[in-house]
Amino acid sequence: MTTSTLDPALATYRATVLAGDHWMHEIKRGQTFRIVDLEGNQAADTLFYNALDPADRYAADVTIRQQAALYLTTGTALMSVLGNDLLTIVADTCGRHDTVGGACSRESNTMRYTAETEPMHACRDSFLSGVQGWGHGMGKRDLSCNINFFMNVPVTPDGRLTFADGISAPGRYVEMRAERDVIALISNCPQLNNPCNAYNPTPVEVLIWD
Repeated sequence: MTTSTLDPALATYRATVLAGDHWMHEIKRGQTFRIVDLEGNQAADTLFYNALDPADRYAADVTIRQQAALYLTTGTALMSVLGNDLLTIVADTCGRHDTVGGACSRESNTMRYTAETEPMHACRDSFLSGVQGWGHGMGKRDLSCNINFFMNVPVTPDGRLTFADGISAPGRYVEMRAERDVIALISNCPQLNNPCNAYNPTPVEVLIWD
């Protein structure tokens, strides 16, 4: 795990994203972007886009292949579908972030839990609200495999995914340097059915430094 020397009091942008809300913002090349797990074991589902060409978005498969590693942590370059570096993780006090588990949706909730969960808000709903509200022609087609910051999704020897207890804690964070102008979209997961967060979704904080 790698800590940061940046002072939150000197951040040029700072906001709290409540559980169930989405947050979308442009991060300029060279700026540093931090996500803070304020109360611990909260999943911050995140997508990144090249601000000059949103179709050139974060690609889990390219990132995993180029890094030769399944999980994200300090030193990982978050890569796009065209092979561009979007951001690089420069500090990380959690130590492991999932890039294969995907985002919860109403459909996956009914399959994983019960049919009664179908009306419950899900991360895919938040992502849709974000891209539709952003405009610039973005819509459902711009949703792809996301990063689950602070989420622990072990892969078994036979290739199955398991959702395990989180390894994050209050105040832990992940920090990234933008390698080009990017758009960040976070769905702060509203999931009430997964015991990983003790059935209690909590806020995250986002900060940007020039």
